[in-house]
Amino acid sequence: MEKSVHLSSLSPAELRLLIRKEDPRIRTTTGLANGYQQANVVILPSHLADDFEAFCHRNPAPLPLLYRSQSGETSCPPLAKHADIRTDVSQFCVYEDGRLVRTVSSLQTSNMVCFYLGCSFGFEGSMKKAGVPVRNVEQGTNVSMFRTAVPCVPAGVFCCPLVVTMRPVPAAMLDATVEVTHLNPLAHGAPVHIGDPALLGIPDLSRPDYGDGVELQPGDVPVFWACGVTAIEAILSSKPSLAFSHSPGCMFLTDVPDSSSPPPSDTVHSPTSDHSLDLIPRSFLLSQNPLLYSLASQRAIERIRQLETIIGEDPGQRGIRALFLQDELLRSCLSLSHAVSVAITTGFPTHYQHSPPDETDGPPGAIAMATMLLSLGKQVTMVTDKRGLDMNRAIIDEAVRTGVLKTAVPLVTFEDGGPDSALHFLCHHGDRSKPRYDHLVAIERSGRAGDGNYYNMRGINIKHLVDPIDDLFIAAQEIPGISTTGIGDGGNELGMGKLKEKVSTLMPKGSLIACDVPADFAVTAGVSNWGGYAVACGLYLLHTCPAHQRYLRRGLGAEQGAPRDQLQDWTANLPSVEKEESILSTLVSFGIRSGKTGNLAMEVDGLTFHPTHSDIISRLLMNVFYDVLI
Repeated sequence: MEKSVHLSSLSPAELRLLIRKEDPRIRTTTGLANGYQQANVVILPSHLADDFEAFCHRNPAPLPLLYRSQSGETSCPPLAKHADIRTDVSQFCVYEDGRLVRTVSSLQTSNMVCFYLGCSFGFEGSMKKAGVPVRNVEQGTNVSMFRTAVPCVPAGVFCCPLVVTMRPVPAAMLDATVEVTHLNPLAHGAPVHIGDPALLGIPDLSRPDYGDGVELQPGDVPVFWACGVTAIEAILSSKPSLAFSHSPGCMFLTDVPDSSSPPPSDTVHSPTSDHSLDLIPRSFLLSQNPLLYSLASQRAIERIRQLETIIGEDPGQRGIRALFLQDELLRSCLSLSHAVSVAITTGFPTHYQHSPPDETDGPPGAIAMATMLLSLGKQVTMVTDKRGLDMNRAIIDEAVRTGVLKTAVPLVTFEDGGPDSALHFLCHHGDRSKPRYDHLVAIERSGRAGDGNYYNMRGINIKHLVDPIDDLFIAAQEIPGISTTGIGDGGNELGMGKLKEKVSTLMPKGSLIACDVPADFAVTAGVSNWGGYAVACGLYLLHTCPAHQRYLRRGLGAEQGAPRDQLQDWTANLPSVEKEESILSTLVSFGIRSGKTGNLAMEVDGLTFHPTHSDIISRLLMNVFYDVLI
């Protein structure tokens, strides 16, 4: 124990001398040289050096390039004084034609180029200072490293899967962990995944591909960082005639402090990092099955919270603020940002004495969400009642013709065809492991009450006009990988079952009309359409959030700058006063009426489009483009 304590107190230069002398106490460098960067090492023939440097630039999280040597250079002056790469790593791997042939404690190199890449051991000291336990150090093991199913961005001859490290972190300390590692981009920066390893294609945490198994303690969450061992996978796949690397866990110890300071000016490259407090990411739990967290910057979080405040206004005085749950909009937007295929349903036939019985709240918000989701490359399907199929198809066609929608959206129906009909609708061949959709959204959709009926706000049963789309939300609760959102303004809408107790006690006729079917995220708004507009705006804010986009990309691909030059293109994907007025006019032309009054007019829930709805839309957009406007 005393030896271990002694080693941990030594400087990088002192430790390099011990490594050069092949001190048997130094097996790996985890837990050593706290406060200083450590480096992965890759040594390649000169003719491959340019390709590998390009590979590093295209995959900045796993391969943060600290220094590229000259051909034959064995020192690295910007990183360490009096260093010699041939002797200052405790164990090297030797590769011939892409095969690991042996490990050695020193090298003889000539006419080769050495790449020094940041290592996550460099942030373990910062984690300790923040009070975060580093389980691999506690357990006296090397860190766990896993080959994933995530492909890196290729460059030249180099292409390979991403490798990640895993460190168990107590759930309550995730934000502290994310912050300290975000501030150290040279050591791989913030995590690229938090949650279920299977989402990265990792089958078993107890069987790492490199390093040692690290045990999770009660309350821990598996957290994954991009790893420099990705470079070893690149060697294995590109099969150079001769190459060298550090042995996983046996790093080169630099004299560069572990801090957020920029690297020396003569290093080749380092990932850019803006350390403004409002750009630091925060973590949010999105799903328990599978376990999934997401990241977004404080700036994006505050903008989306402001959207939530705007749509929570209640000019119709329904008392909707009593149902409000903070960050339901944020979590819904984060979950939708991760989604690939989204199904949206709407339709509230409150005017049962009219034909059509539907209201003007719901379809505009649904179309606004669909437009943004499509622009983000998501698959979108609309689910409707069989009685309204032809009318809704005609409304979608008209929305395309007028430019409100850029392309037609598939429109389907769901009817109860037996006990497994919902499962077969949601999953290919009824297989729970193969869902067709990973997110269901209901906006101003009639929700089933506790007695099995469907009620409008006046307590009238309209069950005969409603297909059992609620069954899809109920079935989704038991299907891993499908999340749900409900958007409503009264508590009787599909998904508001999450708020049933509040609705029953605080809303008029609440004990009768309250929806019994919950959604994972219950977004409340003064008018449901506003919730749809806010989701579209929130998705845009996440699309322009560097921290969130990096997390979605697993740290791979070129870093994205603020898309101000694309402002005009993106404005077309957001709701606007002109587009929402156009779609409302279309609904009125089909005989669809205002929900509260039954008026066949340019109003929603008894509130005229101008000035009420147009003002809300304008304020939402002002919040989205706040940074541009100032």
